[in-house]
Amino acid sequence: MSKYSMGPLWNSVVGILGGGLGSQLLGMLGMDLGGAEMNLMNILGNVAEGGVGGGVLMAIIGVVKGMMKK
Repeated sequence: MSKYSMGPLWNSVVGILGGGLGSQLLGMLGMDLGGAEMNLMNILGNVAEGGVGGGVLMAIIGVVKGMMKK
């Protein structure tokens, strides 16, 4: 996804926001992979939710940014 990169700072900001939003959306849809307890499966579920949400938001913003350059 290097063509959607916005630099290290903005990639981090967008990834953090996307991770939080992705986790919230999956929780509202009843697909909450992580939980409040501190065990390995819940931690891995939270990481997966955050990774998916961050990646999706990065791709969306990258595509919009690319469309604005044209």
